[in-house]
Amino acid sequence: MNLFQSMSEMGHEQVLFCRDAASGYCGIIALHSTRLGPAVGGTRFWNYTTEEDALIDALRLSRGMSYKCAIAGVPLGGGKSIILRDRNDMDREKLFRAHGRFVERLGGRYITAEDVGTTPEDMATIALETSYVGGLEGKGGDPSPWTALGVYRAMQASAMHKWGDDDLRGKRVAIQGCGNVGYNLAKELHSAGAKLIVSDVDQAKVKRLVNEFGAMEVRPDEIYSAEADVFAPCALGGVINDVTLTQLNAGIVCGGANNQLLETRHGDELEERGIVYAPDYVANGGGVLSGGADLFGWSTEKVRNEVLDIYNTLSSVFALAKAELIPSYRAADKLAELRLLEG
Repeated sequence: MNLFQSMSEMGHEQVLFCRDAASGYCGIIALHSTRLGPAVGGTRFWNYTTEEDALIDALRLSRGMSYKCAIAGVPLGGGKSIILRDRNDMDREKLFRAHGRFVERLGGRYITAEDVGTTPEDMATIALETSYVGGLEGKGGDPSPWTALGVYRAMQASAMHKWGDDDLRGKRVAIQGCGNVGYNLAKELHSAGAKLIVSDVDQAKVKRLVNEFGAMEVRPDEIYSAEADVFAPCALGGVINDVTLTQLNAGIVCGGANNQLLETRHGDELEERGIVYAPDYVANGGGVLSGGADLFGWSTEKVRNEVLDIYNTLSSVFALAKAELIPSYRAADKLAELRLLEG
């Protein structure tokens, strides 16, 4: 992998490789853009097959955050952190304090928060070393419910675009991933009268949705082919690919996961198959909007109104895609890139 070529192609400003021998911490902090404001993006604690896989994830996720902030209309840029999890007995406090010290050295150019594999408690540990952290208890808190609400609104907008009616009552929604976002999305959908099909590698999480919401459980490898109206990926990225595309039965793809398309051409193929795709960074923008409580002093009502407006933002994306005869992911990129250029 040619790092500088990849940074140039994706438009990154800075990538830091961080190490703290005392704690065993090894991390990557990728800053895609600070053009609109300080870069924001969560800290992911994950076990990657290779260090290159971790770097690619950091680059893609940080760019996605820039686009997410731009299209949401908030004065923030995009960043992302990866802490490499190479064993299960690592001392979390030492790891996250070390990470906080590296975030602090950036002097406010990057603000981190919770992400896959991390918790509000981890953010509190980071806050012992730096003030450049969001998602703390008593402030913004856990962004997952806001992310889920935004995905629910995006699903409504997608339904209106696909079927001319945004009522999800009776619609079958296949949720891949029953973690914090998946659970809260299931809660929203259950209240709306939708029928749930769920899968996760963690059986305890699946059983929770089955027991609380009457969801139907399927194996992780069956979720793609489940007979559903909507497929909602809420786990890791790259789930729309050459293999899964041939299995999908849903008319809409709309979920909380980042980087759902393994490659951009898979967005083209969704379009060719007549499957409506809600671009991930538009649909899951509720999490970054919830950061307005920490960063801008927004009230809970203000945050809620901004998240609910994801419906209108996605509707604008669909309108542009229709007007210019381009796939929805290209329309979203076009809007985001225009806002980044305008500054």
